[in-house]
Amino acid sequence: MTTQLIIWIAILVVALIILLWFFPVAIWFQAILSGVRVSLIHLVLMRWRRVNPNTIVMALITGTKAGLKLKANDLEAHYLAKGNVGKVVMALISANKANIPLDFQMAAAIDLAGRDVFEAVQMSVNPKVINTPPVTAVAKDGIQLIAKARVTVRANIKQLVGGAGEETVLARVGEGIVSSIGSAASHKEVLENPDSISKVVLGKGLDAGTAFEILSIDIADIDVGKNIGAVLQIDQAEADKNIAQARAEERRAMAVALEQEMKAKAQEARAQVIEAESQIPLAMAEAFRNGNLGIMDYYRMRNIQADTQMRETLGKD
Repeated sequence: MTTQLIIWIAILVVALIILLWFFPVAIWFQAILSGVRVSLIHLVLMRWRRVNPNTIVMALITGTKAGLKLKANDLEAHYLAKGNVGKVVMALISANKANIPLDFQMAAAIDLAGRDVFEAVQMSVNPKVINTPPVTAVAKDGIQLIAKARVTVRANIKQLVGGAGEETVLARVGEGIVSSIGSAASHKEVLENPDSISKVVLGKGLDAGTAFEILSIDIADIDVGKNIGAVLQIDQAEADKNIAQARAEERRAMAVALEQEMKAKAQEARAQVIEAESQIPLAMAEAFRNGNLGIMDYYRMRNIQADTQMRETLGKD
């Protein structure tokens, strides 16, 4: 009998837990005490629609206490769309207290777009300072300058859906700084008046199409870098020197080739002379046989050759 009683008690407890889960009486009672009108059947239907009643009811209570008029169906739709109901309600409350025009549809769209709507509202109230990375630019006199800027921005609620982010703002500011420094006649002008960069950059409307509104651009630091003009001149001189060396080497190679060609021609001429000299004894023998050359003629020729060879030897000494 005791065992059966325990089983019945367990069954009743499980049934009560299941009943309370399907009929969230505690949440319904809390909503009534907070002044939020929501029926118990509506909460049960939320269970069937796989919506967390506690999340919806707490958002309704928070919004109602803050003076907002929220609809449970809108909150359910945003929950089913995988939105963050709690952040949307907190953003609406913050916007309402700060007198920023923001309705539920806009807040839900911003949240579903992947942006933190609550942080965006906070940034609209308290502007954010973004530090740019070092931006390198060269003035017209060839001196390199490295500038760092602080960009103060606040969120533009109307542009949060589809607007560009911080990266675009930083890229545009960096481009403006490079353009401003590059148009300066001397780097000294930039160092003397760094606020001129801020004025030029700020006047270009760099926040167009972004999710932010640029309030100010302040040049935090400017450092002098390399003398790019001198470096370019040195590089140009080095390139000219290399070109001149290449042309000189080309001329030297042509001269060497011409010298080799002349030597080859000289050797060819000497070979022809040697060949011609080798024909002399044959011609002399032929002249002897034909009676055109006598023995005395031959000796006179030999004497002349010996005399010529002696003179050449004396001339070399």
